[in-house]
Amino acid sequence: MTTVLAEEVESDAQRERRYLRDAEGDDRAVARLFRRAHAGDEPAREALIQRFLPLARSLARRYIRSSESAEDLVQVASLALVKAVDRFDADRDVAFSTFAVPTILGELKRHFRDTAWAVHMPRSLSEGALRVEKAERQLANATGRTPSVAEIAEAMGEDLEWVVNVLDASRAHDALSLDAKVDTPDGDGETLAGTLGDDDDRFELVEDRDAVAASLDDLSGRERTVLELRFGAEMTQSQIADRIGVSQMQVSRILRRTLERLRQLAEGAPESGDSPTRDALP
Repeated sequence: MTTVLAEEVESDAQRERRYLRDAEGDDRAVARLFRRAHAGDEPAREALIQRFLPLARSLARRYIRSSESAEDLVQVASLALVKAVDRFDADRDVAFSTFAVPTILGELKRHFRDTAWAVHMPRSLSEGALRVEKAERQLANATGRTPSVAEIAEAMGEDLEWVVNVLDASRAHDALSLDAKVDTPDGDGETLAGTLGDDDDRFELVEDRDAVAASLDDLSGRERTVLELRFGAEMTQSQIADRIGVSQMQVSRILRRTLERLRQLAEGAPESGDSPTRDALP
């Protein structure tokens, strides 16, 4: 597998070296163009850009991916080439490609880091995602099937855990619209927004229930019984009155007094008046 990747990478490198040989074939002619361009000769500057434009396009091909426009990458590489032509010091004994290639690659990497990802990622992960995707595509073309994570790691000569982390991070490259359709078991084609949960209003009841539960020990046996029958068994006041042997009016007073005590105890407020007698059930 490593051999397959090496052969494709080598073919890219050979193509770029051919572009460089064609562009820098006559060192003196290139040097003259740079001197004229830096002196304000616009046709000479344009000639240099056109001369090295195939190199910029070839470098852009390294970063083409399914979700990224090839035209956008070529434009980024071309603008980087223009910067390199304008900034290159022709008086130094250095080939233009030595300065241009890092400049163009740097702009391409910056483009992916700053604009192509839906979520900002560390440079190591964003650049690693490009390498993993390229390796995955090359292996798929060579084998005719989707490669496993272990095969990708072996082909790249990288640790399996590193490849897994990069694949997880690559999910942040593209964002989904909340209006995007998602598959559902019933096949209704629900939107992503429809699968998101809402805040449950009953969460606040959990704290209230805990506060009330801690205050139940301060109630009398009759009060706890009346509360249980009214809110647990959902009995009417008349039914409760028959069960405990008191009048409906007494049940109403017990409920009103007990609920008020619970509210005060739960809120930590002092009880008003004297505490009722803890009477037992008859």
